Amino acid sequence: MTALSSVGIVAKHRLREAAPHLANITIWLRDRGLRAVFETNTAALCESCEWPIRDKDRLVTEVDMVLVLGGDGTLLGMADRIAQAGLSIPILGINFGSLGFLTEVTLPELYPSLEAAVSGHAAVEERLMLRSTTVRNGALLGAHIGLNDVVITKTARSRLIDLSVWVGHEFLTRVKGDGLIIATPTGSTAYNLAAGGPIVEPSVGGLLITPIAPHTLTNRPIVIPSSSPIRVRPLIEERDEVYVTFDGQDGYQLQAGDEITVREAETRLRLVRPSTRSYFQVLREKLKWGER
Repeated sequence: MTALSSVGIVAKHRLREAAPHLANITIWLRDRGLRAVFETNTAALCESCEWPIRDKDRLVTEVDMVLVLGGDGTLLGMADRIAQAGLSIPILGINFGSLGFLTEVTLPELYPSLEAAVSGHAAVEERLMLRSTTVRNGALLGAHIGLNDVVITKTARSRLIDLSVWVGHEFLTRVKGDGLIIATPTGSTAYNLAAGGPIVEPSVGGLLITPIAPHTLTNRPIVIPSSSPIRVRPLIEERDEVYVTFDGQDGYQLQAGDEITVREAETRLRLVRPSTRSYFQVLREKLKWGER
């Protein structure tokens, strides 16, 4: 990592457990000649903190690294904002949640991890991200960049939905079921894992296509090269309610004729991993492999 001069601090919304640590973090940074910048809701948790306050979108444009206190959802939200801004600043996640594949650093490891990051000794992994576009009536409806996944799914009261899927220019399959997940290797341990998809090591250059509760046993998850764009066209009838979501952070309802294209994004997330734990050690710890 290059030398840092400022660090953005973002805590999970209303995470009271983080409040006692915020003032100490700012003192620690100040003692090393570094400037702290607080996200708006995070600043509300720390009454004694007198550092600059910015909303999330502005914060990422003013700092050299983002420190996230919370869980994977909080980190995802910041990662997506960094990518949407066209930036590549690194992000360090401290786990205040229960699982945390991305925010793997524990609270006792907070200051050693910060020291490794600001001194330039921490490892930084580049993680593949997704760029998604939705076209409606020939016009662009929305564009998103995300780290984990794009999910097309029905509502709880809807019947099975029907999705046609292409990889590149070749038709792949029709999926009838509760929906479809298109995930990165990083996202393989999120919704994809819960839906029965495979775990893929983050350095693998692939995209995952995983049906959600498919109606036919012949529909199975598949991993394709990340260079191949994926197109999905829902076959929507009048009473169907179909939604697309991006990293669980944003989304909207789809209409008949909409088409979603998902491809590898030009930008990568730079994830700070100061821990000496390997990816497989993290899997063993989080998933309790071999313990039951």
